[in-house]
Amino acid sequence: MADLNHRILVVDDEERIRRLLKMYLEKEGYQIEEAEDGETALQKALNNDYDLILLDVMLPGIDGVEVCLRLRQSKATPVLMLTAKGEEINRVQGFEVGADDYVVKPFSPREVIYRVKAILRRSSATAYLSKETNSSNNIVFPHLLIEHDAHRVTAGGHEVGLTPKEYELLHYLAVSPDKVFSREELLKDVWNYEFFGDLRTVDTHVKRLREKLNKVSPESAAMITTVWGVGYKLEVPK
Repeated sequence: MADLNHRILVVDDEERIRRLLKMYLEKEGYQIEEAEDGETALQKALNNDYDLILLDVMLPGIDGVEVCLRLRQSKATPVLMLTAKGEEINRVQGFEVGADDYVVKPFSPREVIYRVKAILRRSSATAYLSKETNSSNNIVFPHLLIEHDAHRVTAGGHEVGLTPKEYELLHYLAVSPDKVFSREELLKDVWNYEFFGDLRTVDTHVKRLREKLNKVSPESAAMITTVWGVGYKLEVPK
């Protein structure tokens, strides 16, 4: 059973989808609250501390991407986006504004539960970061500084604004420099997925991470190397 203290906000303008998700999530022991439009969702998300938000992209008023963008200006609440089939641009937009993952409609409730548990496990595993780390956890490369206590990344002397998942991916690669990780390994260890993970999730995050680093330090962006047919590694300049 899930931790009974986990509170989840389900945001969708279709009542039957909210009802379906509520039923399955409550069966797992989660406390569920609902919102049917973007304004209500944002107000609730800012005024309450949820452990996770299930957020539909297409909403009346302000859409899910805008809700996530505004939320990220002040909170790091994990967000699982719900997107209609074929809305590739919306998934990319979701990642750009800080969503942790997405599920494509029509979805299987089992897959949603699996992804919810994966995100909550990951959140619990990294919750200690703001409390128990110290400066000795910094990772220093010639063009890249990762301050793990502050979740801060500096490239070429400039601070880089990363989403929580982009940061986790970069830190994971940086802890084992020059080690090659398959996309499956990254999905398993960074996203906690073993069965339902979409490999494009990894590719999209790597692409966004490189783009953000490249804006301030092409040298640091070049450290994230594609090993064709295998996966990715963070390569330290010789």
